[in-house]
Amino acid sequence: MKPLLSVLFVLFIISCGQKESAIYKDSPEALLQFIPEGYMLKDTARGDLNLDGLKDLILVLNKTGEEETSDIIENPEKRLLLILLAQKNNTYRQAVKSENIVYCYDCGGMLGDPYQRITVKDGQFTIEHFGGSSWRWARTITFRYNKDEDHWYLTEDALVNSHASDPENIETKIRTAQDFGEIKLEDFDIYKE
Repeated sequence: MKPLLSVLFVLFIISCGQKESAIYKDSPEALLQFIPEGYMLKDTARGDLNLDGLKDLILVLNKTGEEETSDIIENPEKRLLLILLAQKNNTYRQAVKSENIVYCYDCGGMLGDPYQRITVKDGQFTIEHFGGSSWRWARTITFRYNKDEDHWYLTEDALVNSHASDPENIETKIRTAQDFGEIKLEDFDIYKE
C-alpha cells in the first residue's frame, strides 16, 4: 500500500506544479520581465494573435509620470506596445515592441489622453484613439497577422472628423493596403502617417 501512496503523492505534487505554472504565466511577476524600467501597464488585450490556438497578450505601456513630462511639441512621451505570444510550455515570448503605434498622453488635445482601447479578434488587433476640441477626431488602426510571413501588417487606418457644433456632419476617411501598400507593424509610425 505504501508504494501506491507514494505514487499518488508524486502525482499530486506534479499536478500542483502544473496548476502553479498555468497561473504563473500571467502573474505580475511573470509579466514584469517584459515591462522596461520606468514604464507601467496602461492596458492589455488577449486573443489568438498568430492563429496558433493559444491566447496571446498585448500590453500597452506608458512612462511613469507621463502626464507631467509629456509635451506633444518638444517631448512626446511615446507609449510602448508589446505583443507577447503564448508558448506551449506555458510562458510568453515577446514578438514585437513598438513605440509608434499608440498616441502619446497629450496627443489628444483639449480632450486629453486620446487612447481609448485595444481589441483582439482572430489574428488581428485594433487600436482606437479619440481627441480634439471643437474639431473632434477618432482614429482606428487595424493590424492583421499574415501566417505565410509570420508577421502583422497594417490593413486599415480609419480617421473620422466632426465639429462639436455639428456632430451629424461627419467626414470619414478609410485607407487600406490598396492605398498605402504593405506596412509591417514595426514600420508603422502613427506620428507620421
